[in-house]
Amino acid sequence: MTEATKSTPARAAELRSSWFHEVESAWLYRQLATAEDEPRKRQLFTALATAAEDQAKTWAGQLAGGAPRFVPSVRARLVARLMVWLGPRRVRTALIALKLRGLSVYNAPSSAGHAMPTTVEDVGRSHRGVGGGNLRAAVFGVNDGLLSNASLILGVAGAGVDARYVLTSGVAGLLAGALSMAAGEYVSVRSQREMYEYQIALEREELDEYPEEEAEELALIYAARGMEIAAARAMAHTLIKDPKHALDVLAREELGLNPDDLGSPWGAAMFSFVSFAAGALLPLSPFIAGAALATGTALSAALTLVALFGIGLALSLFTGRNALRGGVRMMGIGLLAGGATFLIGRALGAAMA
Repeated sequence: MTEATKSTPARAAELRSSWFHEVESAWLYRQLATAEDEPRKRQLFTALATAAEDQAKTWAGQLAGGAPRFVPSVRARLVARLMVWLGPRRVRTALIALKLRGLSVYNAPSSAGHAMPTTVEDVGRSHRGVGGGNLRAAVFGVNDGLLSNASLILGVAGAGVDARYVLTSGVAGLLAGALSMAAGEYVSVRSQREMYEYQIALEREELDEYPEEEAEELALIYAARGMEIAAARAMAHTLIKDPKHALDVLAREELGLNPDDLGSPWGAAMFSFVSFAAGALLPLSPFIAGAALATGTALSAALTLVALFGIGLALSLFTGRNALRGGVRMMGIGLLAGGATFLIGRALGAAMA
């Protein structure tokens, strides 16, 4: 439907929505500037607030009867309050969801010595995560499955039931835990991806309608990182003059998003399911092999402790802490969790006997 064919009420509602978004953005930018201690970032958000206010005036001029009184939404007020309590960096995701720009300044150093990008590949580099993220997630997934299912198995075994009931409980725990983890991961990644896709779609529309304004906002971001404003403007125009790369640049630098790294909900769900199931399977394996209750319980506990020690060693790769200490700590956690559930199971078994 073209602008000419839109009904007057629909067009008026669209204008009010556009006006409100710009005014609320300006209000939030000024809250950001107030909460920000660093002068360059404060200057950036003040400039973005002014730009949003100018755009709001454009929309207000098209509203019949002028602009209404502005009252920030409950969501915006809540985010602003959290920003005061926690600091802008910790609420960056919520600010992105409110379509604020320039938040990529929190992803990179803001010093004059920080190298500015010259290509879209350089732009993307500052927003790519540190390598090893999947491996780290796998280690934690295995750890969750191992510790939770081992505790369940030891608790049921402590009740003194037949080994077949321990096996049944362990299989149920494996499936329930793995499916729950997979479902939770799917919802989490799907929700995050939808938010990112929505933000990028809005960025595409604004790039089509206001290319010069988008270039100026990008220049302000580079200036906040320490670049001279004239050089920043030249760089911004260079980066967005190619339509093929312009959206990538703006998504990365204005929104702090990497369009190539949104993640697959199904992939995340399967990855979570497999890693959890792999960990949960280990303490269950003696009972799958047909071990008797006492033997199976002892083997399950021993395998779990050895695996937890190995996980502690692996986690030291990501924490930088002493590997031996990390392994011993994980074993201690396993002993406490498994021992507690075993004793509780024994007490319940005796009470029900």
